[in-house]
Amino acid sequence: MPKFTSLIQSLPSSVPFVGPEALERRTGVAIRARVGANENVFGPAPSVIAAMKAAAQESWQYGDPENHDLKVALAAHLGVGPENICVGEGIDGLFGYAVRLFVEPGVAVATSQGAYPTFNFHAVGFGGKLATTPYVEDREEPACLLALAAREKAKVIYFANPDNPMGTVWPAANVQHLIDETPQDTVLMLDEAYTEFASDETRPLLDVSRRNVLRFRTFSKAYGLAGARVGYAIGHADVIKAFDKIRNHFGVARLSQVAALAALKDQAWLRHVLNEVQAARERIYAIARVNGLKPIPSAANFVAVDCGRDGAFARKIVDGLLSHGVFVRMPGVAPLNRCIRISCGTQEQLEMLANALPQALAQ
Repeated sequence: MPKFTSLIQSLPSSVPFVGPEALERRTGVAIRARVGANENVFGPAPSVIAAMKAAAQESWQYGDPENHDLKVALAAHLGVGPENICVGEGIDGLFGYAVRLFVEPGVAVATSQGAYPTFNFHAVGFGGKLATTPYVEDREEPACLLALAAREKAKVIYFANPDNPMGTVWPAANVQHLIDETPQDTVLMLDEAYTEFASDETRPLLDVSRRNVLRFRTFSKAYGLAGARVGYAIGHADVIKAFDKIRNHFGVARLSQVAALAALKDQAWLRHVLNEVQAARERIYAIARVNGLKPIPSAANFVAVDCGRDGAFARKIVDGLLSHGVFVRMPGVAPLNRCIRISCGTQEQLEMLANALPQALAQ
């Protein structure tokens, strides 16, 4: 057998997320309420579906490797230049490229213990040395991240606002302070995958003059295109240009580019989705409370629900719900794993949750 690199030999074989399809194959239980992957169950706009159907016959063509039209449209939408945007195959793919730009074996990377695991997957995959600090009151704590980065001489800081898996959020002023205090030779990777669901007061102004700040956003969540895999990074033109050295230039499919362009144009549908998500969050809060559980106020399209005990208890609830065809997830690290995480669903899906949760708790 060919010999793997020393780095690959040192890594565990891990999958950051077990998908609902894998759970169905493993358990033989059909999932009826898919409310565990933070997908936008309200889907893309009808105008997006129409655009994809019209462009389907062109699928024999590669997508534009420069993603030109989408970058121009995003630049106009955000008030930056096209040179300040890199489009990639979802935030996960862009994390891989960004980490590759700045992390090599032995380089320290600062993150919060229990934060988005796919970022960690890429960081250790390029030999980075993960350094973590605990959440404080169920939020990633900027001051602790800065102290950790200084102590470990980290060259990358990861911070999500709103946060996944807890759905908590910081005001823009706190995030701006983190940006201002990050040393110039340290890269702040700011994950804003759920930013559309949060209020405007949580987003600092876009400042693409800073060479050490990269902000990541996506069409997977609010725009309902998780299956299309389209994300984008926003940053200084010189840093964005460096992505061209390593990215997969045909990574974003032609249909995905068409879908993202149409989604960006249909802001009325985005507002519709935000209203649906707000109503679903309120419904999840109510379901949790009537069952004696404590929902954590969320600024995302999911709700973390404090089950009041430990991770083993929360795992039993997750498994119990799955036995009734309701797919939810839970954080992977204590003390966050006392919670289960429920994505915003349709009325029908949340009714299934409401029926299944008392039975899971009884079990």
